[in-house]
Amino acid sequence: MKKNEAIKGLRKYENLDPAKAPVRLFPFHANFLWTEDNYGPLIIPKKNTNVKITKQNLPLYKRIIQVYEQNNLEIKGDSIIINGILSNDYTFKMDYYFVMVDNRHNSFDSRFWGFVPEDHIVGKAMFIWLSLDEDKKGFKSIKWDRMFKFIR
Repeated sequence: MKKNEAIKGLRKYENLDPAKAPVRLFPFHANFLWTEDNYGPLIIPKKNTNVKITKQNLPLYKRIIQVYEQNNLEIKGDSIIINGILSNDYTFKMDYYFVMVDNRHNSFDSRFWGFVPEDHIVGKAMFIWLSLDEDKKGFKSIKWDRMFKFIR
C-alpha cells in the first residue's frame, strides 16, 4: 500500500480489538449510543406527523428532510434552517417504515440503514420460502416446518 501513489500515508493503530469496535448503527451519531439489542426509543415518521427538531435529534431525521423530501437544510450555530426558514419542528410529507428482520443478529435492517420511505417499498412478503438453521449442515439445516408458511 505504501507504494500506491494515491495513498498519502499509513498509520498503525496499536491495541485495536475489532471484537470491541462499535457496530455502525443508524443514525451514526454520538447522541445515539444504541446497540443491536438495545435500540431506541425513536419516533417512526408518519405522513403529516409533526416532530420537534433539535440538534440532538436531527441525526434521526436529517436524511429524510434533505434527501427523501428534498428540502434544503442548514445548521447555523444552534439554529436549524429548512428552506431558508428558522425551524423548531418538521411535518413529514410521507410515511416511513422501520424494517426489522426475524434473523436480526445475522441480517442488516433499519437499525443499520435507517428509515425506509413508502415510495421505496416495492413489495410485501407473503410467505416464508426457505428457513435454515445455521448450526446444522445440508438438508438437516432446512426448517421444514417453516417452509411456505404464510406471513400474517
